[in-house]
Amino acid sequence: MNVDFLEALEQLAREKGIDKEVLLEAIEAALISGYKRNFNSAANVRVDIHRDNGEVRVFARKTVVEEPEDTRLEISLDAARDMNPNYQVGDVVEIEVTPRDFGRIAAQTAKQVVTQRIREAERSVIYGKFVDREEEVVTGIVARIDPRVAYIDLGETEAILPQSEQMPTDKLQMGDRIKVFIARVERTTKGPQIVVSRSHPGLLKRLFELEVPEIYDGVVEIKAVSREAGYRSKIAVHSRNPEVDPIGACVGTRGVRVQSVVTELNGEKVDIVEWSEDPATFVANALSPAKVLDVQIDEEEKVARTIVPDYQLSLAIGKEGQNARLAARLTGWKIDIKNETQASENGLFGDFDGASDEDEDEIGQLSDDWLTEP
Repeated sequence: MNVDFLEALEQLAREKGIDKEVLLEAIEAALISGYKRNFNSAANVRVDIHRDNGEVRVFARKTVVEEPEDTRLEISLDAARDMNPNYQVGDVVEIEVTPRDFGRIAAQTAKQVVTQRIREAERSVIYGKFVDREEEVVTGIVARIDPRVAYIDLGETEAILPQSEQMPTDKLQMGDRIKVFIARVERTTKGPQIVVSRSHPGLLKRLFELEVPEIYDGVVEIKAVSREAGYRSKIAVHSRNPEVDPIGACVGTRGVRVQSVVTELNGEKVDIVEWSEDPATFVANALSPAKVLDVQIDEEEKVARTIVPDYQLSLAIGKEGQNARLAARLTGWKIDIKNETQASENGLFGDFDGASDEDEDEIGQLSDDWLTEP
């Protein structure tokens, strides 16, 4: 190695953001292994690369003893004092043992080490950049699609979008530009693995943060999110400023803000409800768009017994229980939904005056007691 090599190494270190000294120390360590392998040397050797001219030298390190038993590791006191009269027993003597053709080995080793370290450094840079962006939304391009995973080009690297993290309504095509949620970033032997998601509730939250300045500024806060990706979601919002309507801020003028989120999620319906510290109020809001007549809270059982008008029972439960299920997840309460007629019969609400024939037909088609767990 020579001065030109050192200059090239310094330039490379600047471009890749790697400390030149770290590269040189790595080359020296690799050269020690190369020397031992090629020259059947003992373990006690040191390789030195001159920092100014690039000269490579190999030194055998021997311990000073009275009578050496292994001349590869030890040197007699007399022999050591022939080199320097100040040596004492126990000192370490370095003797240059640089082979004649060691420069060729050094050049090959240096190339391998630099290539490996650059690859590792680039991987570390990518890992460091994306590990700090976990739980953020990024825009990528669908690069490849396999039966069980899609590969998303993020510019500097590719992320994987497993089928389990895709929305049922996603019809991905190569070249599609999509927004994804960074679910996790992991170190692997092949470099950083970035797993992204389209079904994670965090995607919905981040999309609203991008579309609603009041959320980004902290005036409006998203308190909870529940989602059945591709079909329906609920978010609970709260305003820290009493003059700002949190639902109106999220909906936007003529619904433009919420519509942008819905479009990105392929038409997924989004219910925006107001969060409340009062569990009864929060549960009632969470069952929107159904009208709730009364909510009775059982703190011990963590159950909210909810009473709705007879004609609203199917709306409160939702298709296949979806509305009630999302409300339970949003609030963290088990929700026991009863219609007004049944509640009155059981003495839980108002006075029972009897239901109409139409109401009785609808009630008969639904469960008399609908309990949904979060």
